[in-house]
Amino acid sequence: MAEVVKMPKMSDTMTEGVLAKWHKKVGDKVKSGDVLAEVETDKATMDFESFQDGTLLYIGVEEGKAVPVDTVIAVLGKEGEDYKSALESSSSTGSSSDKKEEAKPAEDKKPAPVEDKKAAAAAAPKVDTSKIPATVIRMPLLSDTMTEGVIQKWNFKVGDKVKADDSLADVETDKATMEVVGYETGTLLYIGVKEGEAAPVNGIIAIVGKEGTDITPLLQDGGVESSSSAGSSSEISEQPTATASATTTQETSATATSTDDSRVKASPLARKIAKEKGINLNDVKGTADGGRIVKKDVEGFTPSTKEIEQKHAAEAASASAPAKAEKTVVIPQYVGEEKYTDRPVTQMRKTITRRLSESFLIPHFYVTITVDMDQAVAARTKMNDFAPVKISFNDLVLKACAVALKQHPAVNSSWLGESIRANEHVNIGVAVAVDEGLLVPVVRFADGKSLSAISAEVKDFAQRAKAKKLQLPEMEGSTFTISNLGMFGVDEFTAIINPPGACILAVSGIQQVPVVKNGAVVPGNIMKLTLTCDHRVVDGATGAAFLQTLKSLLEEPVRLLV
Repeated sequence: MAEVVKMPKMSDTMTEGVLAKWHKKVGDKVKSGDVLAEVETDKATMDFESFQDGTLLYIGVEEGKAVPVDTVIAVLGKEGEDYKSALESSSSTGSSSDKKEEAKPAEDKKPAPVEDKKAAAAAAPKVDTSKIPATVIRMPLLSDTMTEGVIQKWNFKVGDKVKADDSLADVETDKATMEVVGYETGTLLYIGVKEGEAAPVNGIIAIVGKEGTDITPLLQDGGVESSSSAGSSSEISEQPTATASATTTQETSATATSTDDSRVKASPLARKIAKEKGINLNDVKGTADGGRIVKKDVEGFTPSTKEIEQKHAAEAASASAPAKAEKTVVIPQYVGEEKYTDRPVTQMRKTITRRLSESFLIPHFYVTITVDMDQAVAARTKMNDFAPVKISFNDLVLKACAVALKQHPAVNSSWLGESIRANEHVNIGVAVAVDEGLLVPVVRFADGKSLSAISAEVKDFAQRAKAKKLQLPEMEGSTFTISNLGMFGVDEFTAIINPPGACILAVSGIQQVPVVKNGAVVPGNIMKLTLTCDHRVVDGATGAAFLQTLKSLLEEPVRLLV
């Protein structure tokens, strides 16, 4: 019998998963233990294995799509088996109650209320609006602060023939009165907003198409689909372009001159072409309604002989004019193009956002201390002469934290709401930056491990984190966290608490600065450490005492070996 496969809950905080990649396709044989797909959770991308044998009969989620936990994503069964019954059995209980209602005798049924009829009509299959030879014109977003626009004037009425570059209406925004161009040729079939009335941005204001077209489905469907007959312009018609009209809502004392063509009535396309060709629209005669200049008028414009002579005379006069005493400085104008790219929020980034938002509810404080790293620098150099793996300064800090946490168990505690848990074991989370965000693998029982063991484990974690190969158990159970930005040359920073831990240590870079030793100024190596503490668990004196112990361990690293 066919069995459905649902999106699993792969972590305690997971609410949905992204189907990153399918490893099988419909018709493939699947064995128990085979990797069906890769699923991106809120913490990592993980392999999803099948727990049954059979043939993959159905795939319900495309690659790259996110679905909630417990959603059907596939069906496995015998080859050729009808899988639809399995899908139906996994559907909501609402459908079964509908079937029971249909099985009742006709005389027991009462007339359905009006609300039910409306709901049934809404649930009915929608008409394919892509086949309707008409295009929806919407209220455009004409300014960054605009939420609605008022139709000040319609330039056409229902039944009129309109061209692609005609101005359909004048729209008053919060800043100016603008023209709305539909970019469609046809008959104005519908006007949805009267003059003087407001319409929200993206609301339907008109429909243009073939004369006699039934536009009811477009209005019922909200005009989501545009006409296929509109060709490449259908996409443009969904967001009509608007240009500044001759009338603005703000009064101005400036008057148009013979060289200023901003107030000439012209279509946006005509104005753009004129600007590119250096044509003054005052010299062009419009052939559209009301003398409006359109594309063909600009493209067919030829300067008259008189205009050419006037231009040459002006140039000659300019050349013969005596040079001015002071040379005019011309500052070149740079015109850039605004560009941006929107990318979807990954599951990991969603979790980071949620966890960090929760952490701001924690009453916390910061304590910073400066550490003399001269002896640590020298000791690390000697250790690496004998160590099987290269020991980093981060490894030294991690080992020193593990030793200090055993001496200050309050810092190694967790807030549980009704109680405070004092952890006797030391599990230190190490923040690792990856492309999608931040992962925190955990070095367990760090106080009992050597520097070489810690170094090898942290390097392995970092490599597998960037390759998305970390497992969930490896990122859970930390009692203390370290965030190190020293490799980026950071002087000092504060880190955000990673619950349920009560503290997190921010490690900066080692700076070579002048220091005073034995009454003399000498070069030294210092490093700043900042401890962020949950004040519900750790008091200021406790946090400061922990940093004092940590400082003494790093300034005399031989103490880490005894």
